[in-house]
Amino acid sequence: MGDKLKVIAGVDEAGRGPLAGPVVAAAVILPKNHKIEGLADSKKLAPKKRERLFDEIKAVSQVGIGIVSHKTIDQINILQGTYKAMRKALGRLSKKPEKALIDGFSLPEQVIKNEGIISGDSKVESISAASIVAKVTRDQIMKNMDPIFPEFGFAQHKGYGTKQHMEALKKFKATPIHRKSFRPVKENMPNIRWLKSSKLVGKLGEQLVALKYLNDGYQIIKMNHTCSHYGEINIITEKNGQLIFIEVKTATKDQKPGPDLNVGQSKLQKLKSAIHYYLSELGEEKDVRLDVSSVIIGKNPIIKSYQGVILD
Repeated sequence: MGDKLKVIAGVDEAGRGPLAGPVVAAAVILPKNHKIEGLADSKKLAPKKRERLFDEIKAVSQVGIGIVSHKTIDQINILQGTYKAMRKALGRLSKKPEKALIDGFSLPEQVIKNEGIISGDSKVESISAASIVAKVTRDQIMKNMDPIFPEFGFAQHKGYGTKQHMEALKKFKATPIHRKSFRPVKENMPNIRWLKSSKLVGKLGEQLVALKYLNDGYQIIKMNHTCSHYGEINIITEKNGQLIFIEVKTATKDQKPGPDLNVGQSKLQKLKSAIHYYLSELGEEKDVRLDVSSVIIGKNPIIKSYQGVILD
């Protein structure tokens, strides 16, 4: 009876099992007399229903979301990464709960008193709500990654080890968002020799730049878009209604000198023509910008960018 008087948060995660992408946790404090119908384990809901419930939960509840990247997962392992995401989610609630109910097992730390409930996402409404928020959030992250790695199909399988994903992993090797500590990824890591022999050094550079822009809040529209005979635009992104076209120059660490940010007049003219062609195909007026990025591929890639090359 005592718990009914407390402010209780439900906590769940999405993304412990995938080979790529982050793990996401959500903490949700539902209003006592909420009118949300159909709360259930997110895995048992159709995507459209999950998204509808996600909007309803966010509209009336206190919600905290914690995201832990694939890099951190590789450093501290997936279990500790999941705990970290849950702690982040709880810490981002606007009101500190008196107790947290965790799907599965409790958090080792009792900074906030918490209790693990096996299959809690099917038994406790606030945990069900957290499972929905975590899954919809993570699914959207993986959908946003999809244009950068179209051959992997992240929008479909969200990084889980499906047949399609495993075949792509063997053929194209691991991407920069794969979890290197997971065995199927560890067995399919690209090296510089393979990248050079497969002529994929430039593509990796473009992917790294696209990820940097994505992390900075840009939406990736297209990669390697061919504009008739004018040539290819490496990356097309959008933010706040502005279209940003990005030219990427890539080299490996052993290549001297590395790529610079200078674009010759001939190349600049081709880029301008390609951009005007793209805009004419788009059929609407847009504010545009041309950026140039250079990448040096190594253990720790170095990315430099110049924003706002002047366009006539």
